[in-house]
Amino acid sequence: MAQYFSVHPENPQPRLLRQAVALLQAGQVLAVPTDSSYALVCQLDDKAAADQLRTIRGLDEKQLLSLICRDLSELASYARVDNAQYRLLKLGTPGPFTFILEASKEVPRRVSHPQRKTIGLRVPDHRALLELIELHGAPLLATTLILPDETEPLNDPDEIRDRLARLIGGVIEAGPCPSQGSTVIDLSGDAPEVLRRGLGDPALLGLA
Repeated sequence: MAQYFSVHPENPQPRLLRQAVALLQAGQVLAVPTDSSYALVCQLDDKAAADQLRTIRGLDEKQLLSLICRDLSELASYARVDNAQYRLLKLGTPGPFTFILEASKEVPRRVSHPQRKTIGLRVPDHRALLELIELHGAPLLATTLILPDETEPLNDPDEIRDRLARLIGGVIEAGPCPSQGSTVIDLSGDAPEVLRRGLGDPALLGLA
């Protein structure tokens, strides 16, 4: 049975978050709230956990996963970013945007897109999740929690625990969570391109 952590949305209890971190470090997948929807997360360098995350979602190795980071200083460690891209990143972080960028050599090959060598990077505006990453000490590999053959993210933590009880290590609940994916902006080409419109408004970045 997946463990259930109910934390305060503005002042999450470090004791509970440390217990959740221990599950990540033991190779477990967690369901966590973000500023857009629930996501599945695991350690970046844990192949078995990453495979489990893909299995739950029904994703193959060609489908892009994202890294959730604490701030832009971490983004720079995993992606190649020029000045124009950085200005857009600053406008959209923290917030409900995922940015597709050229992956650096720090990103394991299994995480980046096999043909394009790109990675999705995200800094959510969610206190509990950011503090979880802070305690973990490294970005987390992530994907939106949409189950195979479904079109909307799971949004209720009790339902998530019931449906994924034997597939994940834990669920973090931190108050109401939106049920819409992040807006995906591809910055790996010659010009920014909106690949998916979600909760984030591209106009905030000066994009139509």
